[in-house]
Amino acid sequence: MGFHPGELEIQQRAGVRAMADEVGESIHDSVSDKVADFLQRRRFAIVGTVDTSNYACASVITGEPGFIKVPNPRTVVLECVPASGDPLAENLLNESHAALLAIDLLNPRRVRVNGRAVINDGAIYIETAQVYGNCRRYIQERIVLGARTKDSQNIEIVRSSSLSPVQCDQIVRADTFFIATEHPDSGADVSHKGGNPGFVQVVDAGHLAIPDYNGNSMFNTLGNIAVNPKAGLLFINFESGRTLQIRGVAAIDWASVRTRSFPGAERVLDFEIQQIIDNSQGFPLAVKFRQQSRYNPDLG
Repeated sequence: MGFHPGELEIQQRAGVRAMADEVGESIHDSVSDKVADFLQRRRFAIVGTVDTSNYACASVITGEPGFIKVPNPRTVVLECVPASGDPLAENLLNESHAALLAIDLLNPRRVRVNGRAVINDGAIYIETAQVYGNCRRYIQERIVLGARTKDSQNIEIVRSSSLSPVQCDQIVRADTFFIATEHPDSGADVSHKGGNPGFVQVVDAGHLAIPDYNGNSMFNTLGNIAVNPKAGLLFINFESGRTLQIRGVAAIDWASVRTRSFPGAERVLDFEIQQIIDNSQGFPLAVKFRQQSRYNPDLG
């Protein structure tokens, strides 16, 4: 795999260039039979798209097993309808950069599919450019039980530019979130981030601070941010189904003094919030928590 300049810059600064090249050999441009089987057994996936202002957005989509289809090795089809108020549909009216993250929470594993996508006849069609498995660390074990009872009459969607106390509480209790980023030439990416509850800090109503833990050494997320800081976060409350889609600007802080205040972190990602979409029923699946990942750093 050829890394773009932003990824190379971060890899070099982190001292992992050789390791990144080795890991990058696992990236392919098509879907293998094994990966196709994994995708087709999922109940939900995270999709990263890009709006007209070049902000990345992370969305969650759900369906019965089989809603993700692989008609051929270079095409992934998602037969789904985005949640009400989600910008995903508008972002894919025309073919553009997109990314897919499929994750198994029970038997920790994840697969990423990056390429170009468009919505056609009510389905999302992704033409693959990068397909690869991903580090299993920091995935909290959960069992997806099935569809949650949904009251379509009481869906509440609130847009704002700063966090409310309830939203702050959801974030500081979270052990998982997702982040979408994009490089203008190389494409979009969406990644999973996890840790013990409280690992994401709410600095104030407009700013978050996020520890960056040791990962796969490719630095797809931070590499994109080094070039285009316009990123999108997604927080899912797996108990209530509430989702927070947060658009904003990210910056990487390498200062060792600050990093030491985040146990286990190698860097800190600062995030300035610009827009929040709060959907009371954005995640329509019932999920049971099992246990935290054994890789999570102890927050002390």
